[in-house]
Amino acid sequence: MARKDRKTLKLDPDNLPSDDELDALQAEINQALDDAADNILEEGAKADEESAEAKLAALELEMANLKDQALRAMAEAENVKKRAEREVAAARMYGVERFATDILSIVDNLGRALLTLDGKAKEDMGDNAKNLLEGIELTEKELYAILARHGIKAVPGKGSRFDPNVHQAVAQIPSDEEKGHVAEVMQVGFTIGDRTLRAAMVAVSTGKA
Repeated sequence: MARKDRKTLKLDPDNLPSDDELDALQAEINQALDDAADNILEEGAKADEESAEAKLAALELEMANLKDQALRAMAEAENVKKRAEREVAAARMYGVERFATDILSIVDNLGRALLTLDGKAKEDMGDNAKNLLEGIELTEKELYAILARHGIKAVPGKGSRFDPNVHQAVAQIPSDEEKGHVAEVMQVGFTIGDRTLRAAMVAVSTGKA
């Protein structure tokens, strides 16, 4: 029986890769693995960075809103403080308005008493009467000063321009005063703060006759 010849696989030693080639191939494989790992890490880091930026933007927006609310609250508190101060000042000033109105009758009486005396009458007075008159004049002056300290001031009188806010015209007369100005004062007017406590009763000049 004839034997069949078997083919034997033989490796050609001359075609096998060298150790250097194997090392180079392994280095390429290792580099490819490293590059893949780096790509994965970079993508993860990029995703984390985008997430961090989004969180930072949200925090900055929240901080801006809180700052705006704080500024609004501070402004409102300052407005409330100023309004309270104005109300306290107004209460202090206008709280004496009724009392001041009653005091004006004393001012009027002192003024009328002094107006009844002309220059000649004063000269004919004795020493005691002159001392009494001086006392009345000083009392009137001091009363005006006290009223002024409490924000109560006399309205501009003779020679001032007529102002319907503080003057009440009861007559129009010719005078040496300019037309439209106060010629005579029948009753002194007063203001308290920025209000008219009592309008002055005046005669308005129509100009020279």
